Amino acid sequence: METPLQLYDPRDGDVALKVASLPGGLDLAQTLRFNYFTAVWVQEGCGTFWADLGRYDFEAGSLLFFVPYQSFRLLPETPARGLVIQFHANFLCIETHHAEVGCNGVLFNDVYGVPLVRLNAGHEGEFLGIVDSMRGELEASGLAHSEVLLSYLKIFLVKAARLKLEQQGRLQPAAIKRPPVLDELKRLIEEHYRAEHSPGYYAQQLHLAPKSLAKLVKKHFHKTLTELIRDCVLRQAKWELLHTLKPVKQIAAEVGFQDELYFSRLFKRATGCAPSFFREFETSIRGGQNVWVR
Repeated sequence: METPLQLYDPRDGDVALKVASLPGGLDLAQTLRFNYFTAVWVQEGCGTFWADLGRYDFEAGSLLFFVPYQSFRLLPETPARGLVIQFHANFLCIETHHAEVGCNGVLFNDVYGVPLVRLNAGHEGEFLGIVDSMRGELEASGLAHSEVLLSYLKIFLVKAARLKLEQQGRLQPAAIKRPPVLDELKRLIEEHYRAEHSPGYYAQQLHLAPKSLAKLVKKHFHKTLTELIRDCVLRQAKWELLHTLKPVKQIAAEVGFQDELYFSRLFKRATGCAPSFFREFETSIRGGQNVWVR
């Protein structure tokens, strides 16, 4: 069943930044999809969550991150309580402000990593102070309201990105650290995903049996190699749709699909909407500021 898409639209009076409590801020009974960036701070509880087709575990003290138009679901084994922060690219575009915030490819749009940061007791106090400041500013709505909120959000994301970079590779037991061949796989995918969509191509380049590579990818990336390649294709396609004026047919061809209709079906299954709707709706509510004309 297709995941319902819950859209932010300022023309309906929606706000571009939200801070809410968990579970009240999210309906944990269903799979969710927004055109917001979403950060979920699980302060109590544990269980499993899905980000698209990737399956991961979470526990108390976890920060989970989801990109716009991505389907996700939390399945708590024990009652989950915490906080939810959502913001639209109108408020902070992590691509435009990547040099300032540094979370693009770390917290968001990292197709190879686990979209999770672990917080210890010391971190929790620091992050709770930032969230409390955000809530206070949302209630006060004083002079330079948006600028103050934007500053708090950037601090939150920068600190989370720093933590994740520190934790990558450090929290994994030596027995299950990522094999070097997977770093070579990442390099090959980033170089060739626009033209090569077949898992067999990458297995051949790495001199591995397809089944052996498939097991490694599933164990360490929590998804299949086909899904990994698809996520790279979609990441690039969304960027091109948002930030260029290229026709959909041209974008499809540039990421390896000569059949525009097939590409459009793939895109809709992954995002909940057609490429043309994605571009037109997001460009409309951003006032065209997302398009970088060269």
